[in-house]
Amino acid sequence: MPADPKRRRAARHAQLEPPQAPPARRKAPITVDRVVDAALQVVATQGYDALTMRSVAGVLDTGPASLYAHVVNKADIDELVIGRLCAQLVLPEPDPAAWREQILDVCAQIRDQYLKYPGVSRAALALAPTNLDVLRVNEGMLAILLAGGIEPRTAAWAIDALSLYVAAYTLETSLVVQRQNQQDDAWVVSRDELMRRFAALPDDRFPQVRRYAAELTSGTGHERFDFTLGLIVGSLTEGRPAPPAA
Repeated sequence: MPADPKRRRAARHAQLEPPQAPPARRKAPITVDRVVDAALQVVATQGYDALTMRSVAGVLDTGPASLYAHVVNKADIDELVIGRLCAQLVLPEPDPAAWREQILDVCAQIRDQYLKYPGVSRAALALAPTNLDVLRVNEGMLAILLAGGIEPRTAAWAIDALSLYVAAYTLETSLVVQRQNQQDDAWVVSRDELMRRFAALPDDRFPQVRRYAAELTSGTGHERFDFTLGLIVGSLTEGRPAPPAA
């Protein structure tokens, strides 16, 4: 039985209709948290030097101008990024009997967070501690040192020294890794090569460097990091002069 003319006409028109495009996916709204996520993604994959308003906007598939509704500027992103990393730290209940181990552990946690994001400690070096997550860490470190009987001003200055060293150490480490990953890594030499160069120095001008080349190039992993922090923390209870009074 022949098909109904109306049905045949409808079928004919259906063949001529263009295929329907899938509905456009709605973009997730931009938030401060998403800006920080994007910033950390940039640093983790490209290094801190690549962190700009434009690069963050690119990750979010938007233009730089749209970020200003959520952050003030690049410095604001820096502060938020460091705050996010500080929020990951676990701070202990201050223990007068274990304050040295506690402060060293907090510093090691900061080190490990910075090393996940090459060069990010540069943001910490220029940071005024007003972010609440950063202040939480400062509060915790101060409480640990005070529990250990450290005089308040000495404790405050010690936190500054520890923070500076952690930031500098992780920045240097990230620069070495960056150079190793570049095609021209001639400036990164092995320990054996460094000792060979020291041994080739003229003995009349560099007798100590030649003699103690092994010591000068020793240390693996974070051994020097632990050594330096141990010096700083150890000096706090060894009768060293306190900071001058205000």
